[in-house]
Amino acid sequence: MASTEIARQAGEGARAVPLSGHVGFDSMPDQLVNKSVNHGFCFNILCVETGLGKSTLMDTLFNTKFEGDPTQHNQPGVTLKSNTYELQESNVRLKLTVVNTVGFGDQINKEDYKPIVEFIDAQFEAYLQEELKIKRTLHSYHDSRIHACLYFIAPTGHSLKSLDLVTMKKLDSKVNIIPIIAKSDAVSKSELAKFKIKITSELVSNGVQIYQFPTDDESVAEINSTMNSHLPFAVVGSTEEVKIGNKMVKARQYPWGTVQENENHCDFVKLREMLIRVNMEDLREQTHARHYELYRRCKLEEMGFKDTDPDSKPFLQETYEAKRNEFMGELQKKEEEMRQMFVQRVKEKEAELKEAEKELHEKFDRLKKLHQDEKKKLEEKKKSLDDELNMFKQKKTAAELLLNQAQQAGASTTLKRDKERK
Repeated sequence: MASTEIARQAGEGARAVPLSGHVGFDSMPDQLVNKSVNHGFCFNILCVETGLGKSTLMDTLFNTKFEGDPTQHNQPGVTLKSNTYELQESNVRLKLTVVNTVGFGDQINKEDYKPIVEFIDAQFEAYLQEELKIKRTLHSYHDSRIHACLYFIAPTGHSLKSLDLVTMKKLDSKVNIIPIIAKSDAVSKSELAKFKIKITSELVSNGVQIYQFPTDDESVAEINSTMNSHLPFAVVGSTEEVKIGNKMVKARQYPWGTVQENENHCDFVKLREMLIRVNMEDLREQTHARHYELYRRCKLEEMGFKDTDPDSKPFLQETYEAKRNEFMGELQKKEEEMRQMFVQRVKEKEAELKEAEKELHEKFDRLKKLHQDEKKKLEEKKKSLDDELNMFKQKKTAAELLLNQAQQAGASTTLKRDKERK
């Protein structure tokens, strides 16, 4: 009875939620937006150009002045230089990285694309290594993968250079390429229209896949479809402000007039709208879902990883065991090779020692024989000297004997004479 009363009193203070009422999961997009805004965004741009006003265009695109040293055009090769900037617009933070290709096109070398390809692959590899870690920190990892490649084309009005075609062909499977005709005010409008058609025709005939603005989203399908027909964009960048009418606008001033950053004079507004306002997230998504996935798949297949049927072991475990068995087999093979090499070296060393011992014995025998020969010669010489000495002694004895006999004979003769005198 007491428990029933307590439950009744607790029920009086509780909220009654009707089953057919509003649940609230329609706030999920707002939650995602808030989370993304708090975390911030990153966007990485690769500028492939040869002194065609890249710095001016980037400053104008993001309406800021990026600090950086001027690029020298006396490099022996191509080097890539990255600069990262923290930008904020309203409450949205953007970490922008601009990568410059210093020295690209300065030398007559069709292999200038290699450092660029290696740089893009290095960013993919760094992300893959972070992804393969046991303890990953992808939420705080600075993603350095290239999201967009702004390929600057010289406004020659004729055709693409062979270096441009080769480079874009090598990059189209690794990065989103957006071709740009820089300093387009150098050619007339009619020449520019023909130049765009010629560039598009050359890209198609050479099989170069440039980035196409997506048309699967109904909200942007119409504008993206229209803008795809304007590729490549012809742009004119300027950081100088010129007074036109009653307002100040960014423009390039010439003796014959001014070139403004509006759609009547160039495609700069279209480029900014397509690159930043409409398709920035799609560029990031295409980088991850297409280009990075292609690199990741090729790299994992190269490492021996493969997908398996659901009934078999997990592919990581199976691949690990296969790699482990392969490694153990290689280790045993190397161990056997090292053992055989050790045995071979021991045998070679033994043969060398035996050869040295043989040489020592031969040398000892030669010295021994030489010693015996010398000793024999000395003995013969000693015997000869002894014989000469004995002969000398005999001669000396004979001489002494003769001398004595002569002395005795002389003495007897003297005595006889003395007697005769007496």
